[in-house]
Amino acid sequence: MEFAESIVERVRQVVGPGRASLHEPSLMGNELTYVTECIKTGWVSSVGSFVDRFERDIAAYTGAAHAVVVSNGTSALQIALQLAGVERDDEVLVPALSFVAPANAVRHNGAWPHFVDSEARTLGIDPRALDEHVTSIGTWRDGKLFNRQTGRRISAVVPMHTFGHPVDMPALNEVAARHGITVVEDAAESLGSFLGGRHTGNFSACAALSFNGNKIVTTGGGGAIITNDANLARRAKHITTTAKRPHPWAFFHDEVAFNFRLPNLNAALGCAQLERIGAFVAAKRELAQRYARAFERCDGAALFVERPNTHVNYWLQTLILSPEMASQRDDILKATNAAGIMTRPAWELLNSLPMYLECPSAPTPVAKDLARRIVNLPSGPQLISGQA
Repeated sequence: MEFAESIVERVRQVVGPGRASLHEPSLMGNELTYVTECIKTGWVSSVGSFVDRFERDIAAYTGAAHAVVVSNGTSALQIALQLAGVERDDEVLVPALSFVAPANAVRHNGAWPHFVDSEARTLGIDPRALDEHVTSIGTWRDGKLFNRQTGRRISAVVPMHTFGHPVDMPALNEVAARHGITVVEDAAESLGSFLGGRHTGNFSACAALSFNGNKIVTTGGGGAIITNDANLARRAKHITTTAKRPHPWAFFHDEVAFNFRLPNLNAALGCAQLERIGAFVAAKRELAQRYARAFERCDGAALFVERPNTHVNYWLQTLILSPEMASQRDDILKATNAAGIMTRPAWELLNSLPMYLECPSAPTPVAKDLARRIVNLPSGPQLISGQA
């Protein structure tokens, strides 16, 4: 436990005494004012001025032409995949090292997740490994890519920007284009992250955001689809709002669709939160610098930091243990949590979960190695004075 206790001491240098949560919302701006306005005016449900404003504000901040807000990040991803042309019994390439939402969203569309490996440089999908895998199992038929082992079409790939760190999108897009695969970004963790000055989510036909309670901006629950395609945006709005044709009073729905609408109350929270996102990102980036200094001379662990040409939101601060210290991960988790410092490991690899054991998968040695060496540290902007 000696190494674990040294980790506790280094984290304490950054977070100070007392309890430190992993990531809790900061609701000290106009949240109460805007929610009170909803209550006083009676506009608390799925229509209202804050829904429209939140969509405009998301688009403006991310640089996307359009944003459509929905009930959560998983539903956003489900619809984004549908918009991208994913059909029943297709296969969609998904990182094995990820929260479960991408795989679930694929299945909600009746398609099958096909798991692929990550790279240590980005924590996201490895374009080179992806290219080698697809080349080895893919075959072309009628101008479409199929998995020769399952006979199913491979229609899309979902790069997930892990903990806010952008995937190498230029390289991934080049691989995807060469194989005729559509790209849909999972930007749930990367609001406020940029690659080459361009916000994540703008490197594909459409992308999904999340505003869950632990995200950098929260609406309590909620998500959004962002796109630069006006037709996709109109389609997204239509099928996420029960496919009801606009009319002053008539209820006419022209297809089977979804009730994924975000209530005005939640959108009000989002508007207030987005007003402060610059301060949130700045605080989290300062926190990353402090962690990096605290672990600068640590033999056995280092903070995962942004690579050149990226500007990262550091949604979750990520400690990477050396291979020699990987066996100490659970001791570190026990020691930190016992000390009131909330830490957590990375997710269980998706290709190891019971409901996905039979799904196709590339070899995932890097994802497996990363998962055993990752420890997420307290990451809230409140840990930097003045950002409560």
